[in-house]
Amino acid sequence: MTLSPTIRACLWMIGAIVSFTSMAVAGRAVSLDLDTFEIMMYRSLIGMVIVIAIASAAGTLREVRAQKLGLHFIRNVSHFAGQNLWFYSITVIPLAQVFALEFTSPLWVMLLAPFVLGERLTKSQAIAAVIGFIGILVVTRPSPDTFHIGLLTAALAAIGFAGSAVFTRKLTRTETITCILFYLTVMQAVLGLGFAGFDGDIALPTAANLPWVVVIAVAGLVAHFCLTTALSLAPATIVMPIDFTRLPVIAVVGVLLYAEPLDPFVLIGAVLIFGANYYNIWSSTRA
Repeated sequence: MTLSPTIRACLWMIGAIVSFTSMAVAGRAVSLDLDTFEIMMYRSLIGMVIVIAIASAAGTLREVRAQKLGLHFIRNVSHFAGQNLWFYSITVIPLAQVFALEFTSPLWVMLLAPFVLGERLTKSQAIAAVIGFIGILVVTRPSPDTFHIGLLTAALAAIGFAGSAVFTRKLTRTETITCILFYLTVMQAVLGLGFAGFDGDIALPTAANLPWVVVIAVAGLVAHFCLTTALSLAPATIVMPIDFTRLPVIAVVGVLLYAEPLDPFVLIGAVLIFGANYYNIWSSTRA
């Protein structure tokens, strides 16, 4: 029996959801022994080995070229900053809050795209941005009593991911996926090494947390591969609602593993953020 593209996209998205969730759990597991810079360094080193091995086997390593090093650097600094802030956030605030704020990344992409890609900001995108901002306020409920630094770092992580996405889109106009992934792992390994070793002390993974470090590295690559594959099989209007199920999944994980409370404001705000993203996609495809 041949599965339809939509069903295949759904199956790939299950892989993405499992991978993203695994990365969050693994990140918390190693956070007591490794700081975020060390986590990123080891993740990138392992990822670099995986990318080079697969590219060599597939014969695509020759696609790596040095014409766009400046763009690669800006893209990877943005992603490095976002990922470090994300790893910090999952250790200090409930996982559901982190994932809810992470879903604002597409809204920031809309706002950054006119400046980086020369794309016009449409009326529907402006409406989506306003709705998404209201969702952010509901999730964070900024006040002296409810504010936590983790909320700020999670929100900034989403901006970092958005910058990475915008510059990735710009790079895909001329560069191959192998080239982009190669510089992703190499540059971020160098950045991780520099920041992790700034104080002259780099902690080595222990026998107990080394498997978690490997999970972080592999899950990060697998998650984005699954998501990209799903988007190649089905429209974003179908894929995105599936991706959004990461939020209730991680909320349940937070309750079961870490006794985190289910905050109704996080769920309400997340629905607004999702609605804003979905409205933007629906308006774009309808046009």
